[in-house]
Amino acid sequence: MNTSFDLNSVIRPHILSLAPYSSARDEYTGHEGIFLDANENPYGSVTEAHYNRYPDPYQAEIKAKLSPIKKISTDRIFLGNGSDEPIDLLIRATCTPEKDHVIILPPTYGMYEVSASIHNVQIDKVSLTVDYQIDVEAVLNAITPDTKIIWVCTPNNPTGNVMQDGAIEALLKGFNGLVVVDEAYVDFTESASWIVRLDEYPNLVVLQTFSKAWGLAGLRAGMCFASAALIKILNKIKSPYNISLPAQQALLEGLSAADKKDEMVKEILKERASLRTMLENLTLVNKVYPSDANFLLVHFDDARSVMAYLIDEAIIVRDRSKVHLCEGCLRITVGTEQENEVLVEALKKYQQNKVIA
Repeated sequence: MNTSFDLNSVIRPHILSLAPYSSARDEYTGHEGIFLDANENPYGSVTEAHYNRYPDPYQAEIKAKLSPIKKISTDRIFLGNGSDEPIDLLIRATCTPEKDHVIILPPTYGMYEVSASIHNVQIDKVSLTVDYQIDVEAVLNAITPDTKIIWVCTPNNPTGNVMQDGAIEALLKGFNGLVVVDEAYVDFTESASWIVRLDEYPNLVVLQTFSKAWGLAGLRAGMCFASAALIKILNKIKSPYNISLPAQQALLEGLSAADKKDEMVKEILKERASLRTMLENLTLVNKVYPSDANFLLVHFDDARSVMAYLIDEAIIVRDRSKVHLCEGCLRITVGTEQENEVLVEALKKYQQNKVIA
């Protein structure tokens, strides 16, 4: 446990004293009444949809449904416009441009670097090991007095593997800044979420998303779990109504059918295993990396040529062949049984054409 962590020493001083924007829904949180406070159009253009009214800025109903599912109190939940919003807000809250640093562990999710670059924050890169694990000693050596955040993606994107618990624990204990554990793919692994460790580590932040297992990518809704004090700061600096009313309504519907999410995950895991076997039986595939996510990282002899062929066949995968430690690889999302079979048949056709040529 990191008992020396002081959140106030990590947050930018002017953010601590910032007076947040007070929206009309901050002053009155009820649902009934004559609303003449927010300069809304009283008529609206969509029948019975209530889209003429601003949504709840703090998404209280969603958090109330999410709280028992995640087994965490609502004051430790932040909901954002995708996980990208809390990523951006965490940098904004902690990092002074042209002064402070963040550490990323490539290969990893690209938005950590993009968001830091937007805010002109120094990015220190510490490569994962060849087996895609955290080089703890190298990360701890890279920390400077101006380092504010270490970003850890687990299961990792694009490699698909889970980071070792001991490595993350070492970072949490050895660093007095924020360690952000991004669990976008946690539903596809048997590993426990780091949410259960939040009381143990006050500098721990956990990100999750509704885009993957919940099948709600189009809503652009992400989750951030942290200390109540840090969540309060994120609420202070976010946009007033950051999740739209249609998105909130759809999220409530999705959360009411958590069993459907579980069934989708079960099906994706079955298809992941099947797709892995089919790919490993292809001679043009050199390696299919182990995955705890809803995708597979696959190494080919000529990944760029395979990618171009698949595009011509209207099958779109992700070219990761230029990514550090992923040279020669394509990232393939697990699709439906039919989609996976079409993919493999296309690869067989490509393989046959190469043999003939």
